[in-house]
Amino acid sequence: MGCLDEDSILALLSCGYRNTSDRMVIVRCCGPEEFFLERVVFPFELLSFRAPAGCEVEIWTHDLGGPTLVEVIDARDLLVESPLAESQEGTAASAIAGSLLN
Repeated sequence: MGCLDEDSILALLSCGYRNTSDRMVIVRCCGPEEFFLERVVFPFELLSFRAPAGCEVEIWTHDLGGPTLVEVIDARDLLVESPLAESQEGTAASAIAGSLLN
């Protein structure tokens, strides 16, 4: 099984999914380089996670007929912060830390 390299780790998106249903769901995130994440999300709970840009997020529930795929979402549609904002925060934090050291 492959691992994410350092460049891939830096390219992870900050995502969030809120379960607005009254039932427990399973969030399954599959993506490039064998990335896989699966979590149970309770009603009205917010799941925060990081995933590569090419991931698809599947929302599953379980009923009398068995597992049911409810929705498929692109990870970019679940962005909490844009990658540009994250890189600007890192640059600003580095500049502030550098000025404090001088």
